Parts: sequence; C-alpha cells; structure tokens
Amino acid sequence: MIEIPTGLPAELVPLSWLIGVWEGTGVIDYAVGDENVSQEFGQRISFSHDGLPFLNYSSYTWLLGDEVEGQPLTSETGYWRLARLHIEGDVGPGMLPGVGPRPFNTAQSVETLRNSAEGFDIEVSIVHPTGVSELYLGQVKGPRIDLATDAVVRTQSAKEYAAATRIYGLVDNHLLWAWDIAALGQDLRTHASARLAKAD
Repeated sequence: MIEIPTGLPAELVPLSWLIGVWEGTGVIDYAVGDENVSQEFGQRISFSHDGLPFLNYSSYTWLLGDEVEGQPLTSETGYWRLARLHIEGDVGPGMLPGVGPRPFNTAQSVETLRNSAEGFDIEVSIVHPTGVSELYLGQVKGPRIDLATDAVVRTQSAKEYAAATRIYGLVDNHLLWAWDIAALGQDLRTHASARLAKAD
C-alpha cells in the first residue's frame, strides 16, 4: 500500500511512492567488446521534497566483494517532476518568483495532466560527477516509471556516453530498477540493476 505524506504538493502525488531513503544491493553487468564487466555494489537512494513541485534525488553507490568491499563507486543527483508547460504562477527562469497562484495545486487539476495511456509524463534531470548530465523523458503509471534519455551532455573530459533507459518499479515494497546504457562505443545494452528496501 502506498502512503501519501501530508503536506505533499499535489503534483508529487503520482511520484509519492518514491519518497524516502532506499538501500540495498545490485549488479553491474556490461559488455564492452569481448570483455564483460560484472560487479556487485551497494546503493543508497534518497527521494525528498522541500515543498516545491519536484522531487530531489540523490544516489550513492559502493563496491561489494572481498578485495573492494566498501570502496566508493559513484554518485548522482537530480530532480524528478511531472512534465507540463510552466506558466506565470511557476517560479523562474532563474530565481524570478511566480506571478499569481501556483498552478496544479489540487488533485483535480493534476488529473488534467494524465496522458492517453492513463499515466503522467515526467521529466528527470540527473547529473554525474564525471562530467555527464542526462535529461530523461518518460512516464509514471502507478508504481512503475519508464525513462529514456532525450539529451545527454558531457564535458570534453568525460568518457563517451550517448544514451540510456531506466525502469523503476515498486514490487513487494521494494524499489527495483534497471538501467541500460549506450557508452564506450557500444549500442544500448544492459548495464546495471538493483533491489532496494525502504531504510527511512
């Protein structure tokens, strides 16, 4: 059963099942040419909100195994929100305050954002400390999210990374995810997956 926190902005209700801290383990399984990288990892993910109509996201991972136990792997941070046109009542650009009431602040108004598949279109921005920024477009439908990159921006010093898809789902009160990437000259293929339990 999904519990909706009190005081949650109406636009976040479709994403409310993500809110909290999740921790567990996963596996990297990625083929580069004739070699296959396979490694277990631990992960801690946090989804939170600060009263604005988006979720704050952070992920931290570390390696598991006798010789590498606890070695930091990587982290990422970003924002998740429903995809919709921003209007006068929304903040921005920059730090400009909105003019008038904040839009989509009732359940009824958020319902008007449902797509033809009976889900909600979403936008997810994720930044990696390795010089890669991803913009995902996708859909949340019940306790499942499907994402695909619309844009990938990388610095001159970053490794080659071209595209990705991610799937998230709530199964038996666990957060499961799978991430496919096109990187290092490879086509889109399996990269990593994990199963996380609610920690907070």
